[in-house]
Amino acid sequence: MTRMSGIFGIHGAALELRSQRMGVLTSNIANASTPGYKARDIDFAAALRLQINGMTGQRAAVAATRYRVPTMPALDGNTVELGAEQLAFAENAVAYSATLSFVQGRAERLTRAIRGE
Repeated sequence: MTRMSGIFGIHGAALELRSQRMGVLTSNIANASTPGYKARDIDFAAALRLQINGMTGQRAAVAATRYRVPTMPALDGNTVELGAEQLAFAENAVAYSATLSFVQGRAERLTRAIRGE
């Protein structure tokens, strides 16, 4: 039985990757005024494919991490575009919340089934 065929299927992997992406986006936002900082992001689809094919979540996230290409780079070499980062963070937070709700619902159904309810 592979990790993806477990109780939560692909959703457990997605939750783990969304959490890791949240950390990368948070780091970008925190370094918005750091000279020379290069914004990064995790290519979620690529990371999920890698994880489905057997790579651990952390390794898949690292392998799918890319530097952002800024629309308007700062003169100090910083590539963080705060608006884009905030939008990506908000979208990822919504997707994380939706995946978490699904996983919680599945866990509740399994708990009720085990109790015989």
